[in-house]
Parts: sequence; C-alpha cells; structure tokens
Amino acid sequence: MTGENALELNNVTKKYEGFCLQNIDLKLPAGCIMGLIGENGAGKSTTMKLLTGAARPDEGQICVLGVDNRTREFDAVKNQIGVVLDEARYSDYLTPKQVNRMMKGIYENWDEKQFVEYLKKFDLPVDKKLKDFSRGMKMKFGIAAALSHEAKLLLLDEATSGLDPVARDEIVDIFYEFTREEDHSILISSHIVSDLEKLCDYIAFLHKGKLYFCEEKDALKEKYGILSCTKEMFESLDREAVAGYRTSPYGMEVLVEREKVPSSFSLSPAGIEDIMVYMVRGEQTQA
Repeated sequence: MTGENALELNNVTKKYEGFCLQNIDLKLPAGCIMGLIGENGAGKSTTMKLLTGAARPDEGQICVLGVDNRTREFDAVKNQIGVVLDEARYSDYLTPKQVNRMMKGIYENWDEKQFVEYLKKFDLPVDKKLKDFSRGMKMKFGIAAALSHEAKLLLLDEATSGLDPVARDEIVDIFYEFTREEDHSILISSHIVSDLEKLCDYIAFLHKGKLYFCEEKDALKEKYGILSCTKEMFESLDREAVAGYRTSPYGMEVLVEREKVPSSFSLSPAGIEDIMVYMVRGEQTQA
C-alpha cells in the first residue's frame, strides 16, 4: 500500500447474520473528498466501523494514512483521524465543557482554542448537556470535536443529516477549507446526494454490500447520460450501453454509457442521484 492514498480497502469482506459486505476494493487519494452513497443497509456504516477499527474484517486488508489498521502502529494514527458517526459518540450527560476536558487527555494535539471557536461558530452552548441538544446541534458538536485535534483524515457518517440547508452549506464550506491542505482527506457518507455532488472529488456507490463503482465524480457524469426514447429505439440499443431503464405509458428513459450509443442521440445529463437510482431501482437488461 502506498502513502499516496489516505485510505485503501483491499478485498475487504465482513459478514453479519443477514448481511455481507463483499470484496470491497476502494482507494481514496490523499487531499481528496470521497462521497459514500447507497440506500439504508447498503453497508456504509459497516465500512466506517471497519475503517476506525471498531469492527474487524473477516477477509482483506485496510490501510489508513499508510498504516494497516490491525497493527499497533494504528493506535498512533488514530490521533490524526476525526470521526463523526451517525450514532452518538459522547455520553448524553456530558456538556461541551466536560467533553473538552476529556478530549485533552485523549488527543495529544487537542486544540482547546479551536474547539471553543467552533462552538461559537455553530452557536452551541458550552454548559448544556448533550441530551438537550437537537440532532442538528449534536452533529455540529461532533464536527467541531473532529476538527479540533489536527486531524488529517475525517470519517463522516451522515454528518450533514439533521441540518437545515443553511447549516449544511456552512458545514460544506468548512470541509472545503479543511481539504485545502494537500494531505487532508475526507470520506463522507450521506443520504443527501446533492451535498456530495457539490462537495466530492470521488463517489463510491454501495448496494446490498457490494461496491458498484468507485470513480471520479466528473468522470461519472461524463460517462453516463439519460436517453428518452421509444420502445423500438430501446430495442435497437447495444445492451452493453444500458446501465438501467424505466418504462412509462409515454415511452422509456434509459441510463446509457455515452460512448456506447450513436453520437446522433440526444442525451440529458445524468446526476449522481440519477445514476444511483437507475442502477438500483431501474430495470436491468438481460445479457
């Protein structure tokens, strides 16, 4: 594994009763932001837990910031990882002031001044118990903590969920600022695909434990287009060009690979959400 990648998952498999994350190969180049998309139960949170070491893979190897996360060396690397999970990471009975004192003993590079500045920026009270915070306030608090110990990598599981559009936009700007440092990287999962489309350099798509693709966002949008056509026109298409399709009383909409259809066809742009929905919910052609 190389130091040029912030994250590498090589042939990673994790089995639970009723679910299996299968043979995941994924690389996040240093200095980039990757969005992890997929419906509920696709394996996004499992992937995050594997990366932090909270769960162990049954097969494969995981490297974080150049270190195998099953080794003792990974303990030192944890100081450089900021984590915001969808589930609570701090006791609801603590206040931000108490968490600040606790974090001083956990992280060698804890920056109390920066933490307090983020609390002010997010308009979060220092003496109020976390149990009295709204979901949005808890997310902002988690992000403030993750950004306050000189992290080089952020692992963010649904970090913008529960936030209103103005707050989400503010958080996105903070993430942009974070990755201005060339060795700073982010892996973020979200159901709000529009946020990821705006923010990310790479998109990884999980569905039922399988990785459908992990590609540059701009390359994906250039690769696919949506063709509105008749059933007769659809029948004439090269089946290898079709990634998914939908039928309606008015005709068909088909997600196609641009290079595999005639250039004379008029195609509409396909956003990341379009690509995800057509691949999952659209009908698939038979080989």
